[in-house]
Amino acid sequence: MKSRTFIDSVVIHAHGGNGGNGCSSFRREKYIPKGGPDGGDGGNGGNVILKVDKNTDSLVSLYYQPQPKAWHAGHGKGKQLHGRNGRDLIINVPCGTEVRDEATNTLIADLVEIDSQIIIAHGGKGGLGNIHWKTSTNQAPTQCTYGETGEETVLRLNLKLIADIGIIGFPNAGKSSLLSKLTGAHPKIASYPFTTLNPIIGTLMLDNYITKTIADIPGLIKGAHNGAGLGHAFLRHIERSSFMIFLIDMAGTDGRLPWDDYKNLRSEIKLYKKELTRRPFIVAANKMDMPESAGNLALFKKKTRTKPIAVSILTGQGIDELRKNISDLFVPQKKSRRHAKN
Repeated sequence: MKSRTFIDSVVIHAHGGNGGNGCSSFRREKYIPKGGPDGGDGGNGGNVILKVDKNTDSLVSLYYQPQPKAWHAGHGKGKQLHGRNGRDLIINVPCGTEVRDEATNTLIADLVEIDSQIIIAHGGKGGLGNIHWKTSTNQAPTQCTYGETGEETVLRLNLKLIADIGIIGFPNAGKSSLLSKLTGAHPKIASYPFTTLNPIIGTLMLDNYITKTIADIPGLIKGAHNGAGLGHAFLRHIERSSFMIFLIDMAGTDGRLPWDDYKNLRSEIKLYKKELTRRPFIVAANKMDMPESAGNLALFKKKTRTKPIAVSILTGQGIDELRKNISDLFVPQKKSRRHAKN
């Protein structure tokens, strides 16, 4: 089955609805002389609104319809009839959508709460009917005003997934397999590079019924900052993460050295956004079921001065220890009775 298109950045040109024109009209009824002006006002144009929807996970709808337009309003009529207001256009977007002005890159809104919304293009105000110009000295005014044109805005929408944990690693390091082991997610798993082409979210159940979300980020490679592989585009999805898991292939697949992989990953993240390198992280040394992994792990510890958790996603080795390390970061530890008395 063909997978759905995942879009996490899009430029849109939003159009608010036009306001309706005011009406110039006079009351004409039998037996009522000098009925006077009775032109109604035009309605207000509809707004274009972005609304966070929990069931939306991509900006794909705006990718295919980048010029959303709200409805125009109706014109005023005689007998002081007000024109109908234009209907708002409500567009569902994922939680974590960032709205920026395309020309200045100014942040307009960061939509991180379910059901939160923002008007991105206001509708035009309706025009006034001639009834507003009636005075003691102007009993038969013909003036009326046109409705205002709806607002137009050009915006860039960037999706930054809201995940507590981001898994970072080279292609074929086992990120998707790890996600499936820790959560109930079922990402595509295969033996070729760049199997994961868009971030995948899973939910991890910890002690005390605490749940945390984990994002599997598409593989990074050396030179990603220059566009190699899938580039840096998907790193925006770890910007909201509390901490990261660096998953390293300790067997040295494709002739790569594990410690070089780790250093290259850290370097690419630093080149993307330096402050991300200060986030807490765990290093998981995968493929410990391979014969060369034990020797590589000892060298890895020496060269990187880290204390990785040895795991084998294939056999399940170390998965419980990794889960416990994650849990210790999020689940409040119970105080001992002795400590409580003090």
